[in-house]
Amino acid sequence: MEILNAFFSAFVDSSSAAFALAAIGLGVHFGYGGLLNFGQAGFMAMGAYGFSIWTAVVAPTENWGWHPIASFLSAIVVGIIAASIYAFILGLPTLKLRGDYLAIVTIAAAEIVRFSVRTTELTPITGGSQGMTGASIKTDIQEINPLPSGQYGFWVFEAGAYDTWVRIIGWSLVAVAVVLVWALFRSPWGRVVKGIREDEDAVRSLGKNVFSYKMQVLVLGGVLGGLGGIMYILPRALQPDFFATPTTFYLWTALLLGGAATVFGPVIGAILFWALLNGVRSIIGVAHEYGFFFGLSSTQAAQLSFVFVGIALMVLVVFRPQGIFGNKKELSFNV
Repeated sequence: MEILNAFFSAFVDSSSAAFALAAIGLGVHFGYGGLLNFGQAGFMAMGAYGFSIWTAVVAPTENWGWHPIASFLSAIVVGIIAASIYAFILGLPTLKLRGDYLAIVTIAAAEIVRFSVRTTELTPITGGSQGMTGASIKTDIQEINPLPSGQYGFWVFEAGAYDTWVRIIGWSLVAVAVVLVWALFRSPWGRVVKGIREDEDAVRSLGKNVFSYKMQVLVLGGVLGGLGGIMYILPRALQPDFFATPTTFYLWTALLLGGAATVFGPVIGAILFWALLNGVRSIIGVAHEYGFFFGLSSTQAAQLSFVFVGIALMVLVVFRPQGIFGNKKELSFNV
């Protein structure tokens, strides 16, 4: 029963929604735009820190006298603006790079963001290496929660009022993001972007400003990543080390699992990633209690879940590289 709980709870968990948003953004970058971004965690960090700094430091409700709804929405807007500015600054010198070179630069940029917010000099603003407590960033969303205290849902999907409220917001944003991506990439703008992915020289010969389109794609995917970062910290606290490179690799796992150039692929991939990770971790925990994995501590044994999920991804990439919902024809990238 414990294993089933761990597996199926991921289907509605707010962490799955956060990863779905960030994976959709990564899908916009790579799946549709052909941008090999290995620094999506940096966009998540910018959104999360923009939201948290605005909420806890710049404009706390008790200081400005704002209505909690206005304060919460303004914090989300600030997070979006922070992610957009970061995308613009990152894109100016790097969007002419292709393939591995762009990947290296995006990894470095994300690490620059993470180490910058950890510096001692910025501790009064960012919280330094300790981050920011949940109490300091949850005030507004708790006050606008319309759900009375109690438990909501059933079976493994049951959660308290606050967690249920965060789930509603998170999955609503995922739904909006899915519709937005679906509409954009069925439009003439989206067809140009996919043309750039296939052969940007051909698109440039038609008189299109390739750099401008790439910048728009980078900003759009970055905004979705920023929203994912905001949603990830709402049920917990803001910890800078979460936004390290492994988080981007988890997002790539979710994206490739579902299908890169698809609308629903990143969403299903994010859900399955967390479900498989939690399920395998639970199985390993039960096995450890019964004496398996002799010589390993429970913490060490739990890390094996990433090994098994990684093996599953390797098998998927070998036998179905387009992902569960992907189309093999969409894998021709000019990177």
